[in-house]
Amino acid sequence: MTTAPTRIARPGRRPAGSRAALLFGRLTSRITDRLLGTALAVAACNPPAALYAPLPVKVLVVGAAAAAWWAAPMVDARPVSTAMRWRSIAARRRTTVLPAAAIVVAAATGPALWLVVCTAVLLLAYLLVTDAWTAGVTAPPSRPQTTPALTAAAATAAVLLAAQAPVAGTSWARLPASLAIAATTVCLVLALRTRRNPPG
Repeated sequence: MTTAPTRIARPGRRPAGSRAALLFGRLTSRITDRLLGTALAVAACNPPAALYAPLPVKVLVVGAAAAAWWAAPMVDARPVSTAMRWRSIAARRRTTVLPAAAIVVAAATGPALWLVVCTAVLLLAYLLVTDAWTAGVTAPPSRPQTTPALTAAAATAAVLLAAQAPVAGTSWARLPASLAIAATTVCLVLALRTRRNPPG
């Protein structure tokens, strides 16, 4: 009497069904992060203008939304040594690349004021939700949660007011631009110093 040969599963290999389920689980995890990130990317693309744009522009907007859906979830992990290839760096820093790219796209498309405000609100919400320093497991336990939110909101309001100031066509437009760059640099240095030496 013969029996049908049994297949021996090779270690390290998953069935196709489990791989599809794993991929689906990854693409649907952290739904709040993904919704905010995708909405931010779409708002930055100026959707009212994109509706009447040529087909390649519409395809780019859909591609930007898909890329944002993948890149949006917070990377909540402790710093480790990783490969220095640009793909590895971009994958680990994607929650920084996404809002930076959204700001660049919004500046290039020139949306209306109401859409600029919507983009700023989405940017603020996304940064607060995905900031591992305040919302992640690696955040200091005694860190106040309201201070970063109020600081980020004030900074967003200041940037919006400065961006809408009617000085672009004047001869002294470089002065507020220089002050804005200096203020941004000081805030970045203070933020990095605070994170490197958290209060005990």
